[in-house]
Amino acid sequence: MDLYEYQAKELFGRHGIPVPLGDVARTPAEARAIAAEIGAPVVIKAQVKTGGRGKAGGIRAAPGPRAAEEEAGRVLGMDIKGHLTRAVLVEVATVPFEEYYAAFLVDRAAGSFLAMVSAQGGMEIEELAERDPGALVRLAIDPAVGVDAGVAQQLVAKAGLPEAAAATLQRLWDVMVTEDALLVEVNPLILTTDQRIVALDGKVTLDDNAAFRHERVPEELTGSLEDRAREKGLNYVKLDGRVGVIGNGAGLVMSTLDVVAGAGADPANFLDIGGGASAQVMADGLEIILSDPDVRSVLVNVFGGITTCDAVATGIVTALELLGERGRARPIVVRLDGNNAEVGRRILSDARHPAVRQVPTMDGAAQLAARLAAGA
Repeated sequence: MDLYEYQAKELFGRHGIPVPLGDVARTPAEARAIAAEIGAPVVIKAQVKTGGRGKAGGIRAAPGPRAAEEEAGRVLGMDIKGHLTRAVLVEVATVPFEEYYAAFLVDRAAGSFLAMVSAQGGMEIEELAERDPGALVRLAIDPAVGVDAGVAQQLVAKAGLPEAAAATLQRLWDVMVTEDALLVEVNPLILTTDQRIVALDGKVTLDDNAAFRHERVPEELTGSLEDRAREKGLNYVKLDGRVGVIGNGAGLVMSTLDVVAGAGADPANFLDIGGGASAQVMADGLEIILSDPDVRSVLVNVFGGITTCDAVATGIVTALELLGERGRARPIVVRLDGNNAEVGRRILSDARHPAVRQVPTMDGAAQLAARLAAGA
């Protein structure tokens, strides 16, 4: 589960990592009130789970409360790489003296943890690695040792960071292991003009499989769609695209994701309703996907086996009845094949729901879903 920047910084603050003073706003008026309370020039930062906010205009300076309100009004509602901005972080403008990069992540290929540190922060890490590979220090972390004072000093010395950054690296590692994170990244980690180390940005990915160990995690730090899906027993993973995907069987769903990508669109999720799913499971899955505001179209790709196509069709009709107007807001492309496919298609045809389009092939269904997601 990826956290928003403001959520990552809340975790940082609880682990003693300095972050700029600020708060999250969901309306321009709230942004103005926060800026007035801060009493200094602020920065308005779009809260979306994707990079490239600055280039897209999602990060704006505001010298005072009135400007903060105006800039927040421009950023709220902004679409950044398919992510709609519903909240902004209003925080005190901090001028960096130097910018660094620091990250800890799970290196699945090596079966260990990996530290990556650089004295050149503030840019996409992929760009840095390509432009100047030697500027990025990589160090495998022994889980039995972790990042103690010695390892932290080794990292800052190799990367050319000030010694004061070593303590922050230790605290970032503490976030990694204490919070069961898969990734903890700060870009940039800055040295201020008064020689303080501050996390100017933050990215954290938590391990959903360890959620049971964190019962006291505040509600705002949970991924609501993932939590709701988990409560319903659904195998759901949120992705970054605009085409919602439902299928029965992990292999079919993965193939559907590839076909959607091949049609020129990005999938919004992985959702496997399973081989023996009931109509209610289908209805639950559709309700979860249509609750995702990033979704512009939905592709239901089912091959009838244990789950017959008529049961799937009944689930779709049931879900759309329960959703009412929400079920009419976005088009749903359905491809049914296999056991009782003709019966399922007839059920959908008889329902005459305005949101539903039926396509007989997987490629054709993916292409239509991609076009609909793009507004074509």
